[in-house]
Amino acid sequence: MKKSSKPSITNGFAAENAELILSSFQRLTGNSLISEEHIGEQRHKALYDLKYPVLSHNAEGDPKLNYSNAAGMSQFEISWEELVKLPSRYTAEPQIQEERDRLLKAVTEKGFIDDYQGVRVSAKGNRFLVEEAIVWNIIDDSGNYFGQAAVLYVCTAL
Repeated sequence: MKKSSKPSITNGFAAENAELILSSFQRLTGNSLISEEHIGEQRHKALYDLKYPVLSHNAEGDPKLNYSNAAGMSQFEISWEELVKLPSRYTAEPQIQEERDRLLKAVTEKGFIDDYQGVRVSAKGNRFLVEEAIVWNIIDDSGNYFGQAAVLYVCTAL
């Protein structure tokens, strides 16, 4: 996945990243994040407009966020410019980093998990409980690994 500018009509809503997120989710879970009626660029816009936060990070040793839809930026109270500079570990409080590391390792080994819940923190320091989240590996058709993504179905302020 490449580092791209904020998803918008001018870049096909981060087409390359969005397509890897969508196709990996489908391949690993057997489900679709968006309605299957969407095709081409409509798929990428539908992901950006999805009512649930979707975020991804790259495959670096200290992964940085590299995609978020509008709901994700809103939930994490962060701008696109701040988001793409942020190591994903900062979305969790320091005291739960070991839990987060175990989660990411389990996802790496299994391909995805569909029962994640935990506390996350926004860029402004607001805490919220995530429930019913799915976290998955981002892989292409050849099995090349690009990082991980998450969809957060339930977020409750704490």
